[in-house]
Amino acid sequence: MVSVADHPYIRRMSALRNILCGALVAVLLIVPLGARAEGVDATAFRIVIDAQIAAFARDDSVTAFSFASPDIQRSFKTPDAFMDMVRSGFAPVYRPQSYQFEDPVHLEGQPAQPVRVIGPDGRGVIALYRMQQQEDGSWRIAGVTLHPVNERGI
Repeated sequence: MVSVADHPYIRRMSALRNILCGALVAVLLIVPLGARAEGVDATAFRIVIDAQIAAFARDDSVTAFSFASPDIQRSFKTPDAFMDMVRSGFAPVYRPQSYQFEDPVHLEGQPAQPVRVIGPDGRGVIALYRMQQQEDGSWRIAGVTLHPVNERGI
């Protein structure tokens, strides 16, 4: 009996997905300087992301949730629901072994902060944080996508 995962079509689609994810990461890392996010406060992005990762490390759902944009907060309604989602789907940023900030970029007209992360399993990802400026001038995280890379932690 052949499992669904062994089906040739599934294997091809899985390989195609991996190639496309790799291409996206490559494009993000090799974007021309004109696409780099100019006029944004990269230090502010780092402060927000560092603080949220530190809150994850303490399992402080209230503080971690406070760095999410109003739209994210409306979606998850409570800090605990938000933290459950992060634990189950975002292990690399929930419990990173290490991380390093790249230069901010613009993605679909919005500033984004790529972060190279070695997750708890030792595998590398680019965590792409979409950032949203609030009316008071502060920045919050409007979403994160994880893009696998062929890096391994020590």
